[in-house]
Amino acid sequence: MYRIMLADDEGIVIDALKFIIEKSFGNTCVVEYAKTGRSVIELAESFRPDIAIMDIQMPGINGIEAIKEIQKNNSNIIFLVLTAHDRFDYAREAISLGVMEYVNKPINRDKIVDIISRAMHIIDTNRAKRRTDLSNKEKLETVIPFIESGFIYAVLFQENYAQEAADFRRLFDIEEDSGYMMVIECGDLKEEGKLENAIGVGVRIHSHYSRLKEIVKEFFKGIVGPMMANTVIVFVPCEETGEEEYDGRIEIIENARKMVRKLNRVLDASFRVGIGSVKKLEQVGDSYTEAINAFHYTTGSVAHARDFPMGCGYEDNYPVDTEQRLFSCLEAGEVNGAVAEAGRFYDWMVGNYAKEIMDIKLKALEFVLFAEKIGYESGGTTYRFTARHDYLPSLLEFTNYDELRGWFLGKIREAAKTVRGNREGTHRRCVEQAIEYIRERYHKSITLDEVSRQVNVSPYYFSKLFKEETGENFIDYLTSMRMDKAKELLMKTDKSMKEICGQVGYQDPNYFSRAFKKNVGITPTEYKEGKSL
Repeated sequence: MYRIMLADDEGIVIDALKFIIEKSFGNTCVVEYAKTGRSVIELAESFRPDIAIMDIQMPGINGIEAIKEIQKNNSNIIFLVLTAHDRFDYAREAISLGVMEYVNKPINRDKIVDIISRAMHIIDTNRAKRRTDLSNKEKLETVIPFIESGFIYAVLFQENYAQEAADFRRLFDIEEDSGYMMVIECGDLKEEGKLENAIGVGVRIHSHYSRLKEIVKEFFKGIVGPMMANTVIVFVPCEETGEEEYDGRIEIIENARKMVRKLNRVLDASFRVGIGSVKKLEQVGDSYTEAINAFHYTTGSVAHARDFPMGCGYEDNYPVDTEQRLFSCLEAGEVNGAVAEAGRFYDWMVGNYAKEIMDIKLKALEFVLFAEKIGYESGGTTYRFTARHDYLPSLLEFTNYDELRGWFLGKIREAAKTVRGNREGTHRRCVEQAIEYIRERYHKSITLDEVSRQVNVSPYYFSKLFKEETGENFIDYLTSMRMDKAKELLMKTDKSMKEICGQVGYQDPNYFSRAFKKNVGITPTEYKEGKSL
């Protein structure tokens, strides 16, 4: 349905236009009209037309001024201008207002029908786009909570979160490379300020989660995670401010206090908030730990980690980021990255403390021992109590920084290689065990779930490992093995097609024949007759 508004002070023109529109477009249009500039402005506000056919010369406010006034409240109307005055200044101003067509009287029926048809096409296109945009927005609103939950879970539980941080920044359009975590918990308030009945209150508040989320986002523009028991975790992006962030911290605490008061009032429960310090996006999991620990220092409704003596401080120029990147690379088995970061840290020590060689030796030993601990914990390596008995004598013998640097980087390299080797070795052994299982049972009905259970790895992760190690997915690999055995039986035995079908894991000869042709290119019979040669 299209709403068309006519504006002309000549009744004969309005009657002619109505006749043309009703004759050409039938019940698809609703037509209203006005004869003065003022009345057409008022009609536009109540009728909300899709198309307006305007005369320029009308009593009172002229057509051009009326268009300007109408566009203030509705910029989507398509305007067509009719005039008996072929004046360039009118035409130029109409074009500047975005008028679709400027037509001189007298009215030509075919031209009017053509112009209105084109206007209707524009309206249909805009409506279709609007429907698509609304549909996409609706879908996005459905998906966003899952993505937000995925982000929070990644921060809390995934080892390789640092590799995914960039993806989450793009998904949420986060410009900042830092932020802090906030933990919101609810319960019944006891006299000493503690919360109890966490499960009962958590279940009750869960049904009001969407309202809780709305309230949180009133005060903090962040990513709100799912409700876990009586707890909700929030990530708030912001820029790092270093030590001079007192005013910013006070503002965060005040906002949190206001949020808690509103949550208490609207959701009829007691809430507390723990807030961690600002961290780089890759280390924001540490901010979550701080937020949780902050609860232990106070019974107040809001606890900020920077208000309590937790963690340790560093001298101003200590390369904390380099240290964190070094151990992140070690944990991921990234040999080159670990060695590069170790080199940067070593150069910082020598550049700042060249006269303190014993302190540099001790720090290098500290890092090496911790790196080896990471290597042991990665699995597949046997811890030996006496494996490091020569470390101290070696360190004491070093008389120059080049020797010490070589020893330090060498040990870091070995530790990273151990992590990578353990991981790759575990993966390789898992897939080798799976392949052996497939070889023994390819003639039976076996599934990915069955094989993954055999090697004690989840189906999803096993599928990923299998593809990485073999270059094929599980089904393709199993099918290829079955086809190879089928070809061998076809060429070297006189067994029937049904017997061969059963011996390579298929129950239906017809299905086997189709699978064979799909993978080999010819039927089993053609293969047996040598047509592949």
